[in-house]
Amino acid sequence: MANRKANILGLGLIGGSLALALAKHGFIVSGVDSDDAKATAALERGIISTIGIDPDAEISFVATPVSSIPGQVRLALEKTTGVVSDVGGVKLSVVNSVSDARFVGGHPMAGSEMAGLDGADESLFEGAVWVLTPTASSSDSSFESLARIIRLLGAEIVVLDAERHDRLVAVVSHLPHLTAATLMGLAHLTAEEHVAVLRLAAGGFRDMTRVASGQPAIWIDICRENKDAILEALNGMILGLSEMKSIVETQDSDALLGRLSTARAARANLPGRVQELVDVCEVRVPIPDRSGAAAEIFQLAADLGVNIANFEVSHSVEGDRGILVMIVERENAEMFRGGLLARKFRPTIQSVA
Repeated sequence: MANRKANILGLGLIGGSLALALAKHGFIVSGVDSDDAKATAALERGIISTIGIDPDAEISFVATPVSSIPGQVRLALEKTTGVVSDVGGVKLSVVNSVSDARFVGGHPMAGSEMAGLDGADESLFEGAVWVLTPTASSSDSSFESLARIIRLLGAEIVVLDAERHDRLVAVVSHLPHLTAATLMGLAHLTAEEHVAVLRLAAGGFRDMTRVASGQPAIWIDICRENKDAILEALNGMILGLSEMKSIVETQDSDALLGRLSTARAARANLPGRVQELVDVCEVRVPIPDRSGAAAEIFQLAADLGVNIANFEVSHSVEGDRGILVMIVERENAEMFRGGLLARKFRPTIQSVA
């Protein structure tokens, strides 16, 4: 079997990690970067096999700063015949700029405090959540091909529309970073008056401010491209802090206990890294002849909290339409089936021996 081919446009931490992860699974990876020295370093370190864009690559990932992604996606679409995706942390500005059947937006929720190729890690995406944001223009075949590759890299797929992604990620990613930066700034000012303050910083402070050690430059683009959602999240944070200030000021112990108890319970319910399922069954869904149907199935699974442990697309004996075969937890299978039926799909459930 011929080696599979992939392109990486942008050879920073995520691009380098993608190159290593794809190579681990048998891909020949070509790569480019706006900084020629980065591309040369990636080649010398064996992170990529060749410098350039391979026109025959089945997948091209754009891993450049958010503001440059639309132009780089269009370049990849022009120079290749395969599927194109991106890994940017803001999606609406990208999907609004690109309308092509071969493009599916994406965002792996993974990262590191290390920068650039020095932090590249072939296992970075194993167990991570990888958001896909297909649009009406994205073909089912492009979505399915990309989803298979992402599963191969060990990530869990969640499908969201771009606007919803940007609102949610503003709360769970962008706001925490800006909050950590603000808190570190406050601690720094205090340290100028009391030099011992940072030595007193214990686990809680270190955990809460860990993300402030990330690379500052990328946040300029993110805050520009996702301004509205970030402002909405910041307004919610400011309101919450104002309410907390009032609770502390008035010594409302009941309200304080309620807030802290709610936060503790919510924190305990955060999901951990994806685990392999044990008691499972197989859900088969013929993919109807309508645009975006496969992505709709994955989006329903995300909305219902159904973890798709594995999947494949097989050919239907009725024609050239595919059948999406998914492995899910048995306890969620009937709920998933009901949601699929309500959306005019024709699912069947089979036991897994």
